[in-house]
Amino acid sequence: MSKQYTNLAAREARLAFWMLLPAFAIVAAVILFPVAANFWISFKPVGLGDLRPPVATIREQVTHMPETAGEELVLVYRMRNSSRTVAIQHVAISATLPAGLVPLDLPEPWTIRDDRLLAVYDTGWEAGFQEDLELRFQTDSVFLPDAVDPRRFSNPKAVVRVRNPLIAAPFTLDNFRFVVSAREFWTVLRTSLVYPFLGGVGSIVLGVLAAQLVHRKFRGQGLLRGLFLFPYVAPVIAVAFAWVFFLDPFSGTVNALLQEMKLLESPISFLSERTYTFSFLGIPVRFPMALSMVIIFDAWRYFPFSFLFVLARFQAIPDQLYESADVDGAGPFRKFFSITLPQLRGVVTTLFLLRFMWTFNKFDDVFLLTGGAAGTRTLPIQVYDNAFGRADIGAGSAAAVILFALLAVFMVLYFRTIREGEADE
Repeated sequence: MSKQYTNLAAREARLAFWMLLPAFAIVAAVILFPVAANFWISFKPVGLGDLRPPVATIREQVTHMPETAGEELVLVYRMRNSSRTVAIQHVAISATLPAGLVPLDLPEPWTIRDDRLLAVYDTGWEAGFQEDLELRFQTDSVFLPDAVDPRRFSNPKAVVRVRNPLIAAPFTLDNFRFVVSAREFWTVLRTSLVYPFLGGVGSIVLGVLAAQLVHRKFRGQGLLRGLFLFPYVAPVIAVAFAWVFFLDPFSGTVNALLQEMKLLESPISFLSERTYTFSFLGIPVRFPMALSMVIIFDAWRYFPFSFLFVLARFQAIPDQLYESADVDGAGPFRKFFSITLPQLRGVVTTLFLLRFMWTFNKFDDVFLLTGGAAGTRTLPIQVYDNAFGRADIGAGSAAAVILFALLAVFMVLYFRTIREGEADE
């Protein structure tokens, strides 16, 4: 009986494997292949222009068109390798000649076969190759000059073979050296850690306050809960541009209100000013203005995510705990710090790690608000700038690999925290 059960279990396991194999293949194609390709490119000295293969361009011009039979026709091919850095390995050219042309001393490797002009450059064209080739033909009575378009005389076409730069280029660590030795790398790394840390803390604090506010029943509770979800469900482009408009130093609402309330003498460029200096008790204080606005935006936009999880955990806390605290004479603050916070510890820790990883990898919020200027540049922005701003795909991939390595560390901490929480339960 046990043997039959074992065979059945083995067959079910094999069936499950074959049923899940398409899903594994899709995951590998969608996720694992781009990651592996990014690691590969990070070790290659490849620019954005290198991904576009060179082209053999051939332009023709008839410099002398005969008027009668027996005269010479002069055809000039202006041949060029479109790339100044990448050679073409093999070039095959073919052109169709009008009837009635007899070649005169065709140079190597040009030949003519059935009114077709052919040339094969086995050694290819070197980078920056350029040559003007003059071909002479004798015309006979069959050739009709009026029936020929000088602009499209032979319609030359070229077929080329080029080595893929992602495969041909040597392996190198220069991309990583460039990224790490950049002047602002450590500043960018520090910003990349401070921004998700404070943004995650802010979103959780706002989420806990919002959940504490609406977890008891009252009139309009459903409407208020729906309003709390608006920052998270609204399109990021819409809310980011709204913040940019509100914080504008010239037409923004925030500056206008602060000046109307006599709190500001002159408008502040909230999103383009790296530091703002003000006096506190006679002591000058330098405040990181743009970075703070980005952090506040992150906390405001993503607090509904924390709010939903915290609210669900609130509703799972037994009412008997609060009733016992009331009997003991505990006040609201004592109940919050002695009962509520300990009950929220697990979900808050998980939320913080999730928000930290997501924000650490976030690109669009910072890019839409500041473009990475004024001290708000993060590693995702650095990846974009290297890959597309400097057109250096190798350096952009190297920065992405560093970002991936840091995220892997955070993921290990996240799963370890989950296991410890399950062990405690």
